[in-house]
Amino acid sequence: MNAIETHDLTRYYGTLCAVNRLTLSVDREIFALLGPNGSGKTTMVLMLTTLLLPTSGSATVSGHDIVRSGQQVRRTLSYVPQDMAVDIKLTGRENALLFARLYGVLNPKDRVDEVLAVMQLTGRADDLVRTYSGGMRRRLELAQALVHEPEVLFLDEPTLGLDVAARATIWEHITALKKDGMTIFITTHYMDEADRFCNRVGIITKGTLLALDAPSALKAHMGNDVITARIDGEFRDPAVDGVTLFSYANNEASYLAENGREALPLLADAFIKSGIRVRSLALREPTLDDVFLHTVGKSEEPVGFDQTKFRTMLRRRK
Repeated sequence: MNAIETHDLTRYYGTLCAVNRLTLSVDREIFALLGPNGSGKTTMVLMLTTLLLPTSGSATVSGHDIVRSGQQVRRTLSYVPQDMAVDIKLTGRENALLFARLYGVLNPKDRVDEVLAVMQLTGRADDLVRTYSGGMRRRLELAQALVHEPEVLFLDEPTLGLDVAARATIWEHITALKKDGMTIFITTHYMDEADRFCNRVGIITKGTLLALDAPSALKAHMGNDVITARIDGEFRDPAVDGVTLFSYANNEASYLAENGREALPLLADAFIKSGIRVRSLALREPTLDDVFLHTVGKSEEPVGFDQTKFRTMLRRRK
């Protein structure tokens, strides 16, 4: 039995279908659900963690039905949300101890000492969390999530807002948990992290799962070279046989080419004939970003970007 199983899992908000008949199996791996804002990622996680009831379909976590056996499901999982889940007025030890007691952990003090040591927080355990860096706060959240030894761990944007060093440290801990047999389900917008650390990724948009495989397999499936062109001024796509535009943003166009070495000079000539000034042309192999853009395409966010909320979240991480 897989740690996470869904069959035709569906959720509507009124007439809006947020998750559409999603069938998925995840077990003893790091799995990433990728998608643009409003694609259904958060709704999916909320259903699997029993915080939101599905409209139809079914799902189990650690063999327990998310609707009929919600209490048993919650005992087997931990969920670390994107927003900060620590109290900055308490010490790191007090935060972790609160979670241990809420979960009814036997010998909570010993278990807290253990998880704080795993997250390399022993030396700062009795300091107020307000003095912690963003990376330390995220590690403390992981420590809290581990106090009851969950079988499945859900992480929503686990490294958002952290610097490069802190992101690397968080991923060291996540990969170590996977090696110990834990199933880890994450959502992230960092494609490089999903490519490097995740065993499989799923790409979802408008509630529908469009792609599912190992990152290497998804990149290989594109089967083409990628040409990127940085331009000045107004962009117009020149017509070149065997070359297909799949994304354009921030004055950079990305093309799929059946034979990149042959297509690159042809594309350069086409730009010149179109009167478009090209700053650079580059040929490379596909990345997971390319797979994502090719699969999802240009998506419109259902609501405007909430800059105030974003800045508040980042301040809490500092």
